[in-house]
Order: sequence, then structure tokens, then C-alpha cells
Amino acid sequence: MRRKGIRLILLIAIFASLGGVAYKVAENFWLMKAREIKKNPSKLLDYVPEAALQIKDFRRAKIEGGRKVWELFGAEARYLKAEEEAVIKKPRFIFYGQDGKTIEATGDQGHLFFHEKEMEKMQLLGGIRVSYQGFVLHTEEALYFKSKEQVFLPGKVSLKGDGLELEGMEMEISLKDDKIRLHKKVKTKLQPEQLGNKRGKSDGKKETRP
Repeated sequence: MRRKGIRLILLIAIFASLGGVAYKVAENFWLMKAREIKKNPSKLLDYVPEAALQIKDFRRAKIEGGRKVWELFGAEARYLKAEEEAVIKKPRFIFYGQDGKTIEATGDQGHLFFHEKEMEKMQLLGGIRVSYQGFVLHTEEALYFKSKEQVFLPGKVSLKGDGLELEGMEMEISLKDDKIRLHKKVKTKLQPEQLGNKRGKSDGKKETRP
């Protein structure tokens, strides 16, 4: 065999060997990254291109000190990297209070707004239903502010529970001190015989505590 032929065979063998090494390195790298993403799903955002990432059966949760703070589910999610925003189809949001009480909200569409990969605000739109301590609330827009632990409903709101019906505009739900406050056009209907242990409380700001 000519020297040129032997050299070509050796070059092919070397490149094939290097290709095998490169494949193993790449395989180990992506296995390591997959483990990181499994532990912390927000790591996935590091590898998203500028175009939107689309995810089916979306689920995300916030854990602090071993305690689940909130959980979010959705039929589908699109993450817009440039805007640091996620758009959720058919969202279901659950907030877990330190006292064991929960607030659950569903809607047609949700928008999550991030800062440095941490959610700082969420907006729910369309056909919103909120369940809170035996009461059911209906509205068309709801905003959750992480820093304040507060839910704000800027539009018309109706709330019903055992022995109590409320209607009004601009409702605040404080998740810190367990208070509901309605600011405008408030209408209240009480049926004391059905209230049981639930008490209504109102002041100049139309506040009620379920």
C-alpha cells in the first residue's frame, strides 16, 4: 500500500476516534444539564433561544425553606425570553399560606412576569374563578404581586359563600393578614342564619374577613 493511502487511513481513524470522544463528552454534558434542569426548572431558560419556547402540560412551583409557597399549572405555556414573560393557557394557580389555608384561582389565560428568573407578578384574564376559605369569587382580571403577597382584582367582582354575597369594584385580598377589601360600588347581602362561625366586618374601606 502506498504511503499516501496509509496516511489517509490513519487520518480517518484519528478523526473517528476524536469523534467518539467528542460524542461522549457531549453526552455527559447534556446529562449533567438535564439533572440541573430537573432540580431547578428555571435553568431551562438559560438554554432558550430568543424565539419563544413552547411547553405542553406546564407546571411550576415555588419552594422556600422546605415549604411550598405557590404552584401553577397550565395546559400550555409560551416563554418569551426577550420580554421575560410566560403566557399560560388555562392556568390554575394555588397559593399555600403558612397557616395551611389555600387560595386557588383559574382563568382562560395567564401572564407571568419575571425578574432574574424569579416570578414577581402574575396576571390572570378571562372567566376567573377564585376559591378562598369556602367562598367563591368571579371576575375577569386578577393580579398577584409576590412582594406584597397580595391579589388585586381591578374590575367588577362578585363573591358568594354561606350566608354572604358581595358585589363591587377593585378588590384586594391580603394573603399576609387574611383580609378582603372592596373599594367601590359595594353591595352586601347577609343571611345571618347561614353564616355560622363566619363573620362579616366592614369599615370605611368596606372590608370583610371570611
